[in-house]
Amino acid sequence: MSENISGPPTPLFSAYFTRSRTAWRRFAHDMAEWMPKGLYARSLLIVILPMVLLQSAIVYFFMERHWQLVTFRLSAAVVQDIAAVVDLNQTMTDRSEFPRLQKVVSERMGLDVQILAKDQLPAALPKPFFSLLDVALSRELQRQIARPFWIDTVGRSNFVEIRIALDDSVLRVVAHRNAAYASNSHIFIMWMLGTSLVLIGVAVAFLRNQIRPILRLAEAAENFGKGRELDFRPHGAREVRQAGYAFFEMKRRIERAMEQRTTMLNGVSHDLRTILTRFKLSLALMEEGPELEAIQKDVEEMQRMLEAYLAFARGDGGEASAPTDIGGLLEELKADAERHGHDTRIDIAGEPVVTVRPDAFKRCLANLVGNAQRYGNRISITAERDHRFLMVHVDDDGPGIAPENREEVFRPFFRLDESRNQDEGGTGLGLAIARDIARSHGGDVMLGDSPLGGLRASVRVPV
Repeated sequence: MSENISGPPTPLFSAYFTRSRTAWRRFAHDMAEWMPKGLYARSLLIVILPMVLLQSAIVYFFMERHWQLVTFRLSAAVVQDIAAVVDLNQTMTDRSEFPRLQKVVSERMGLDVQILAKDQLPAALPKPFFSLLDVALSRELQRQIARPFWIDTVGRSNFVEIRIALDDSVLRVVAHRNAAYASNSHIFIMWMLGTSLVLIGVAVAFLRNQIRPILRLAEAAENFGKGRELDFRPHGAREVRQAGYAFFEMKRRIERAMEQRTTMLNGVSHDLRTILTRFKLSLALMEEGPELEAIQKDVEEMQRMLEAYLAFARGDGGEASAPTDIGGLLEELKADAERHGHDTRIDIAGEPVVTVRPDAFKRCLANLVGNAQRYGNRISITAERDHRFLMVHVDDDGPGIAPENREEVFRPFFRLDESRNQDEGGTGLGLAIARDIARSHGGDVMLGDSPLGGLRASVRVPV
């Protein structure tokens, strides 16, 4: 009878798995925060990172393995020549023959040999940081000669000095460094860096050409949302062109829907205005009286509300953007507010010409100024323009709006219950229309506290 050993994981394994998963998620989150956010930078990283890893692996395995093997073999050959010199010196009975040996060794082996006194074998030097040559020479000297020795591989960069203790003297050998060490690694590194830079340059140029159509598509979509003229033709990779054609198809659908909505609103407006005109004509033929005056006010209120509803539903989306002088526009709003008896001042900082829908943007500001006229006596209009945004502040000295209601008032038909609830026949669409126009320009309308003590309405649109 076999026993089933499978079952739920142990608590220790579950805790380990949970910790590992948490650590991995934290690592992934940190990497996501550290990684670049743009598609161009990420694509470039995808191309360059494998290249860097590949080159690093080549450097490690080629330089550490290949040149290490080459260095050991060259060192073995040099030590073999030195061992031959040691053996010849030991078998030499007549010391007068040593100069002849020096000449032969210098001409045939490229070694400079000298005989020193027995006490000229220094203490061992500290190992250099890169000790491959020291390790190779020391191993071969111990294996082939097996005598006390001293090595200096850093004293003179182009030479290696080796001293070997003989029976009654010290043999000093100076060899060229490149005879014992593969010193041409810099050539490989330069070739590696050169080819890497060429490949990176090709990758940068290629990716830039691939990213540019995407950026132009995004710019075209933004310009379409702001009502500006489009200068865009789908090009680039197949997928980017497909996205461009899909954008144009979406643009045609939106324009067709807007055209249908405008046609419907014009028809409704015409029919309702016709009825209101009949009411006005009928009232004009009736005798004057208190009841007639009340009915006339109701008809006027109906017409004003109808115009407001249609304007909100239409959204002024058919107007094209054009360079607009904000200074002149604000002067008109100031003159209108002063005609209604309000102390108004304007202040403009920066270049006043921006590209907006002139009539729509004027209506946006007129709604805000009209709101300030309705609830305040003093009005201040401040315009600030930099290289990115136009900011217009409309301040009044009225009762203001509580912070918790500043987002609610942008809802269509919303009306406050406190100091600003008597909208004097208003429809509750003024702020909603203003924000809708600002957002159609890629901006927004925000409410805050005014330096005058009332409400500050701020319009920000990109220039």
